[in-house]
Amino acid sequence: MASTLSLTLFTTTTLHTKHGFRHPGINLFQSKHHRVFSVSASASSSPLKALIFDCDGVILESEHLHRQAYNDAFAHFNVRCPSSSSSDQPLNWDVHFYDELQNQIGGGKPKMRWYFKENGWPTSSLFETPPTDDDDRANLIDTLQDWKTERYKEIIKSGTVKPRPGVLRLMDEVKDAGIKLAVCSAATKSSVILCLENLIGIERFQGLDCFLAGDDVKEKKPDPSIYITASKKLGISEKDCLVVEDSVIGLQAATQAGMSCIITYTSSTATQDFSDAIAIYPDLSNVRLKDLEILLQNLVAAK
Repeated sequence: MASTLSLTLFTTTTLHTKHGFRHPGINLFQSKHHRVFSVSASASSSPLKALIFDCDGVILESEHLHRQAYNDAFAHFNVRCPSSSSSDQPLNWDVHFYDELQNQIGGGKPKMRWYFKENGWPTSSLFETPPTDDDDRANLIDTLQDWKTERYKEIIKSGTVKPRPGVLRLMDEVKDAGIKLAVCSAATKSSVILCLENLIGIERFQGLDCFLAGDDVKEKKPDPSIYITASKKLGISEKDCLVVEDSVIGLQAATQAGMSCIITYTSSTATQDFSDAIAIYPDLSNVRLKDLEILLQNLVAAK
């Protein structure tokens, strides 16, 4: 049975829409008279058929944890780059540098490969002299990434990490409404599985309609492969999917896949250009399923 979703604008979080209309609490496309209005929606008529979450930065604030794990790996293997200002000490990525790095390059191995290419391949306990051939360089990257992943798992299993506000409630709303739910992360599959089992719970994780990690596609975000693959696995058209991301890299991946995207930014991504997102939120604490359905309905109506 069709139900009427009346728009009320009384919450406190200031949000911004792609078309410039600002209002506390919810994003809308700018109407001619800026009036409150209602739309009718039913489960069958809703344009939202699948909600897809990124993991790192969306389900949990994780970048500082990844940075810690990378630095622990560099220290463990005594990784020293020749051009580093502190080459007498193991490589250590500081907060400012890592924020810039993770917002430009997706995936752990591509991050390290780029860094070593720019700053010189390092010495380490694995290689007394910097590796010069492709196989040795790949071996170094793989070993560092594997150790870093295990260290990251230890941090997650410590019980000190919690999901971001509103994530679990929104996931449950989506499943209860019969809308498909997915998680697509550029991170290593084993670490994402551990995160999800510990943060959203095994039951929610097993109830996902699709789960993809960086291991499942050849190219990392901002390449759209992971979202295109998710669309095929879900059996849902890209235009009927909505992605929740936290960074411009994820936003680019979603929009290049033909999907609409909302942003829940973090402290390290808050200043990025999210002009291609249909809505921007500090977190999901005040975001309900009906809000997302209204966003997509207005997007369809505007086209």
